[in-house]
Amino acid sequence: MRKSKKKLTLLFIFSLFAINLFGSDGTGINILEKVTSNSRSIDMIWVLIAAFLVFFMQAGFGMLEAGLTRAKNAGNILMKNTMDFTIGSLAFWAIGFGIMFGTDKLGLFGTSGFFLSNANPTSSSGLWTYVFWLFQAMFAAAAASIVAGAVAERTKFTSYLLYSLIISMIIYPISGHWIWGGGWLSKLGFIDFAGSTAVHTVGGIASLVGAIFLGPRLGKYDSYGKPKMLAGHNMPLASLGLFILWFGWFGFNAGSTLSGLNKGLGLIAVNTNLSAAAGAVVSMMLIWIIYKKPDLSMTINGALAGLVAVTAPSASISPASAVIIGTIAGILVVLAIEFIDKILKIDDPVGAVAVHGINGIWGTLAVGLFAQAKYGQATGAGAVNGLFFGGGLHQFKIQLLGSLSVVVWVVLATIILFGTIKKTIGLRVSREEELKGLDLGEHGLESYSGFQILN
Repeated sequence: MRKSKKKLTLLFIFSLFAINLFGSDGTGINILEKVTSNSRSIDMIWVLIAAFLVFFMQAGFGMLEAGLTRAKNAGNILMKNTMDFTIGSLAFWAIGFGIMFGTDKLGLFGTSGFFLSNANPTSSSGLWTYVFWLFQAMFAAAAASIVAGAVAERTKFTSYLLYSLIISMIIYPISGHWIWGGGWLSKLGFIDFAGSTAVHTVGGIASLVGAIFLGPRLGKYDSYGKPKMLAGHNMPLASLGLFILWFGWFGFNAGSTLSGLNKGLGLIAVNTNLSAAAGAVVSMMLIWIIYKKPDLSMTINGALAGLVAVTAPSASISPASAVIIGTIAGILVVLAIEFIDKILKIDDPVGAVAVHGINGIWGTLAVGLFAQAKYGQATGAGAVNGLFFGGGLHQFKIQLLGSLSVVVWVVLATIILFGTIKKTIGLRVSREEELKGLDLGEHGLESYSGFQILN
């Protein structure tokens, strides 16, 4: 009797398993559907988590830029960061996403998907579009936010709002289509895994053009053209900004796999961390040699330079290569900040041009030097070998062409943008407002009400 019950129990369990495995009609469709559905769900969860991490980077940009500028302008900086994200989200939803990822037109821009019209909530692919849009919207907002620091402490708020709208709606999406949306650069085999060019070069070059159009802050250069230090008011805040950005960057880079099942996630995260660490250490050592003191602000920028530089090659290189790329980034950021400030006499309060522009270009070119097919195969970034690993100059030439093309596009587009704003509503606040501070002049508030502000 007991044996019969045992056999019946086993038969019942086996029957349930068989029904689940093969379906009631024996086709096996149930298990296949479940595997596919679970895989898609895992991908959605991972990309959403990554999107939330990149969203948190907005707090990092705000803290970094506010800390590296003067107290009388802290609220203005934070207001600009807030509006970069909010205006950028709406602009990217309405127009930018369609230009960037819509049906390709001549390899130059997309022509469909405006207002998320291609997202269908009744299908798995349609629901995925919502997830993908959110992730990409975070990148668009990051590109716009880079400029806030470079044009800090002297830009009209209304003018900045117009800039933020246009870069999120048109400038960033067009070059983004070339790279990630099926445009001409992607067809050539250009590799920019997470955005050294698509995000950081765009933001860095726009920063350069904006800073040139605005001119330096009052008191930045003396009558002989020698730069003076206009020190940031809160280095603890700037340091917090660095670590928030560093934390968010794991989502920025590893999230760009667009899959929670990608077995290369750990490699990408390790490369991201090592490049940032190398950039920080080397920039600290170099500035220590030059000025006999280990400067905190330069060390912060060194870490950020390492993060920017590894963004494009993070899925295609070894950890050792990531350290080398970060080391070079740490050197470049120090030399570039010194050159921009002292030789070119361009006032960039937070070093955005050097961190994002120069090292965005460097990171893009690094793919053509350090990429290894075995890493690219593991992560899905592309089985490409760079110059140092037997691949010759082929990939490097593609990377160089792509980087230069985006630089030219952003320079031309932002010259038109900033030039038009300057000729119409004006770019710069009045002398009185700048001296008093943009918090009071533009917003009628004090970031540190009740505290004595000496600058």
